Amino acid sequence: MTFNYLIDYVRAPVPYDTGRIYGVQAKQLPSKVKTTEHLTGPVLALDLGEKLVGAAISDERLITTKPLPPLKRSNWKKLLQDVRHLLERFDAKTIVVGLPLSMDGSEGDAAKNVRRMALNLAKSVQQQVYLQDERLTSRAAMENLIAEGVKSEEIPALIDGEAAATILRDFLVTDQKRIRLDPDQVD
Repeated sequence: MTFNYLIDYVRAPVPYDTGRIYGVQAKQLPSKVKTTEHLTGPVLALDLGEKLVGAAISDERLITTKPLPPLKRSNWKKLLQDVRHLLERFDAKTIVVGLPLSMDGSEGDAAKNVRRMALNLAKSVQQQVYLQDERLTSRAAMENLIAEGVKSEEIPALIDGEAAATILRDFLVTDQKRIRLDPDQVD
């Protein structure tokens, strides 16, 4: 077994018939179950806001996530410099950017703007860049912070990083198809 022992265990064929014991036939997981074997970590997540950019990082094994202090968004050059600094500091191998889809799944102006910026990012760095649906992540982040007992006056300073951590967790565990950006793609 590799360090991904849980994935190896889950994907291993069932060597016995549990049907005789429990009356239920054991089944292997369907092939659509997503694993992290093609991803390399750490993964840097970005939640591109109008004024601040939430950031979060995973560990090398893609098990834990950690919110980071938000980046101030002024211009593209400064944002790119800040992202490159995070990539270098954490030795991140992959980037995921939250895509703010509408509740019906369509792309509005905000999503188109984020897609354009993420594509520019993909053209500017060596790491693979993915998009992740971020619907309701700010709400989930708020609920997480409240559940952790964070005081209401402290939440605004932490919400962007927590939203990025939520995007990152969703990216690592969801079974939806990942959207990888091709740097050669034309805008």
